[in-house]
Amino acid sequence: MNLKVILIWGAIVGVAFVYLWRRGYLVQIRTYIEQTLEELKKCSWPTRDELKGSTVVIAISIFLLGAFTVIVDLVFQTLVRWIT
Repeated sequence: MNLKVILIWGAIVGVAFVYLWRRGYLVQIRTYIEQTLEELKKCSWPTRDELKGSTVVIAISIFLLGAFTVIVDLVFQTLVRWIT
């Protein structure tokens, strides 16, 4: 039973591979990957210190935004309770 399933799936994958190869899709995928790697080589990557600094700035920004949201929520909650 398992051998039949393996052979069927092998045939399906083989047919799909041949179809993609004849239509030129495999070449397009390879070209896309090559061009992506080429573009990534042109990027300037941050140093470890720059990355640490950016992470601290983002963490502080998230904390401040969260605190602001909590304070505004508490103010509106108090206003709604006072009105009703």
